[in-house]
Amino acid sequence: MAEKALSFCFGAVSGSLLGLRRCCTSSIRGRLESFGATSQGSLVFLVSGLAVLGYAAALSAQPTYQGVVRAVCGAAVGKLCEVCFLLNLFMISVALLRVVGDQLEKLCDSLYPNGTLSGVPQLPPWYVDQRFTLSALCVLVIFPLSVPREIGFQKYSSILGTLAACYLTLVVILQYYLQAESLRLTEPPQPSRSSSWTSIFSVIPTICFGFQCHEACVAIYSSMRNQSFSHWVTVSVLSMLICLLIYSLTGLYGYLTFGETVASDVLMSYPGNDPLVIVARLLFGVSIVTIYPIVVLLGRSVVKDLWAAPKRGAVAVSEAHERRGRVALTVTWMAATLGIALFVPDIGKVIELIGGISAFFIFIFPGLCLVCVTGTRSLGPRKKAALIAWGVLSVLGGAFVCGQSAALAVLGLLH
Repeated sequence: MAEKALSFCFGAVSGSLLGLRRCCTSSIRGRLESFGATSQGSLVFLVSGLAVLGYAAALSAQPTYQGVVRAVCGAAVGKLCEVCFLLNLFMISVALLRVVGDQLEKLCDSLYPNGTLSGVPQLPPWYVDQRFTLSALCVLVIFPLSVPREIGFQKYSSILGTLAACYLTLVVILQYYLQAESLRLTEPPQPSRSSSWTSIFSVIPTICFGFQCHEACVAIYSSMRNQSFSHWVTVSVLSMLICLLIYSLTGLYGYLTFGETVASDVLMSYPGNDPLVIVARLLFGVSIVTIYPIVVLLGRSVVKDLWAAPKRGAVAVSEAHERRGRVALTVTWMAATLGIALFVPDIGKVIELIGGISAFFIFIFPGLCLVCVTGTRSLGPRKKAALIAWGVLSVLGGAFVCGQSAALAVLGLLH
């Protein structure tokens, strides 16, 4: 379970670099302090959300996130959760394919120097075009991994994804020291701490994107052999701490290397012909490929719940019919996300939107679950009041993050 949770979190490793770029506008020191302080503060809410969802899943005996929210908070909140869940998973799928497309583009440029990096007007071969390579990868690799009904087979591939994320961090650190003269900033920004506090709030949506594994946590919890609450909390804490370490090191050295010029996807800032970076791109692409099927599985479960809602009394479908429906949903989902990913120019725009939507699943819905579960349990008055207060605080914090993300997205479109 730990490997799957870590792999899902590591899929957004480029989000940490995007967050560092936006932490502050004038000081490297201010940026790092803002990102580090916000990440550590958010970690409390991240872990508490995972703990609440695991506890609620055990009480409700539901195998999906939306099922837990519906059982604990009621049908109306459950329906809102399903809609938000579907939109968030869809945008995550687009972001994952966009990142894979970026890596494929750089890999093809390293194999064919007459491509986009060389500046030569000669067109590269058609089979190295990103639209073809990404489409072929989806059909030949990602689709077969996304069709199965369960995610238990992802255990071993997710371990590979976790190792790929660790290798990426090592490459970013090594590149900072080995190629300091050619890559590092020559004139660091002038120090200024006037915007450090406002920068803390601006980076929260990106942190939400980078650490979001809450959508998959209920499905993962249901597949665990040891479902004790203490074991679940231990795994959640360790997963978040490891992710924090990986993200912080990647963000620190990536920003110190490139400063304001760092790309939203950190690997896009490095030259295409470096062997270490080429291996990192390959492994990073593999890690994304192992994450995408988990997102598709979760999306299918939401669509099935929405479709089956008005047909609660219907008889069970046959195995063949279920398989045809599963394949059709997978094909539709992949075709739609691939079509959008091929025409999205910057992954940063997608991350801004996902960060706000993911606040529902990290803060708002876990907070509502905590309030509802606490109200039905026999607890002391002080303990009950403290839990309800924490749940309300989580909901309010999520509403703030969602509203702020929406405002930033609107301002970005206006500019």
